[in-house]
Amino acid sequence: MTTDTNTAAKKAEKLAAVKGMNDILPPSVPRTERLPDSALWQWFETCVRGVMARYGYQYLLTPIVEPTALFVRGLGEVTDIVEKEMYSFVDSMNGDRLTLRPEATAGIVRAMNEHNALYNGPLRLWTIGPMFRHERPQKGRYRQFFQLDVEALGFAGPDVDAEMILMARALWRELGLAEGRDVRLELNSLGQPDERRAHRDALVAYFQQHAEALDEDSKRRLHTNPLRILDSKVASMQPLIEGAPRLIDSLGEASRAHFDAVRATLDAVGLEYRVNPRLVRGMDYYNLTVFEWVTDQLGAQGTVCGGGRYDGLIEQLGGKPAPAVGFGLGIERLLLLLQELKVPVPSAAPDAYAVVPAGSPLPTVIATLEALRAAGVRVQQHAGGPDGPGSMKSQFKRADASGARFALVFGGDELAQGQVTVKDLRAGTQESKPLADAASWGVALRG
Repeated sequence: MTTDTNTAAKKAEKLAAVKGMNDILPPSVPRTERLPDSALWQWFETCVRGVMARYGYQYLLTPIVEPTALFVRGLGEVTDIVEKEMYSFVDSMNGDRLTLRPEATAGIVRAMNEHNALYNGPLRLWTIGPMFRHERPQKGRYRQFFQLDVEALGFAGPDVDAEMILMARALWRELGLAEGRDVRLELNSLGQPDERRAHRDALVAYFQQHAEALDEDSKRRLHTNPLRILDSKVASMQPLIEGAPRLIDSLGEASRAHFDAVRATLDAVGLEYRVNPRLVRGMDYYNLTVFEWVTDQLGAQGTVCGGGRYDGLIEQLGGKPAPAVGFGLGIERLLLLLQELKVPVPSAAPDAYAVVPAGSPLPTVIATLEALRAAGVRVQQHAGGPDGPGSMKSQFKRADASGARFALVFGGDELAQGQVTVKDLRAGTQESKPLADAASWGVALRG
């Protein structure tokens, strides 16, 4: 085989996406995996925008690539994310050490510090975008995954902690999920750094007394990040974890008052929750309130949303000391939950499908469709091939397949009279409408 033939063969080879990084496809494209389609994503994002607007949160975007040092300093060198999961590389052009962001909070804080954004007061912010972690792909957990990230920077009071939790509840309701049934709230307090240090020492002493019962991961974490031992899902570790010292039992007066104020707000609006003393965070900058929304519908991947207060991070990343609280939500996992529960989703189908017989004057047809679209009607125009638009039968078949409720038939006789036939594909009825007044009657076609 010649070199030219080899080159042609390589060009013809079908390539696939990187393992654990998925295409988000339109509903009309068959999928080999049970992944949410793009219509579900769009509906989710529409719901998010509405909730964020109602709570007064502003949208922002930060780069996908950040300096590696941002995550080492922000997340800690001994976290699993930094040790094993980050996609890091050296820029061959200038030698910079860069990382595909594994989470959003550090980048948002970096941006606010860099632009002195808190100079004029606190900020409420949100973003959606892809994150990257090199871990074993599994259901609802991918190497490129998307997150909704919500942050309130510069707010110290428990009222904003409660606001974060209630905003998540508002999103569940917007999506058709019921708190307590489909998702449940778990709550804890991590206190302040001095209380955490004392608790850390007590944990180390406790687990050292039971070192023979620790699994390998827990032994590794014992002197680097002992709080993460409480996160262990190893069955044999659970009795030992249940007996470990609880931080919530040794909170100081101020920390206890903050936690009680959050709980009082949630109680006042009737939101049920469970205080989970084992709910922790591995990063040292977290303090006071932490929370998770969990579900029983997705197997081991039960957390769909997690957040908390992190008053130490802004200073840790070079800014002036300022309080902060936020949450992150894994979008793929949440959409899988919506699919699992068969939550009804608004249709992404067009309102109407234009059937255009051969010989119809296309300028007239297209001008009418544009008038309808300007009136807010979603119209899909039939597109013909090299041999013309195809038979009426085939066009009506495509109209049905599109999901549209109405077919707009631009037949020669109708057009000669300045009319178009509007056929209800569900009821089977039809009536003629004037082309010149499309904007008026088109409103009735909108779904």
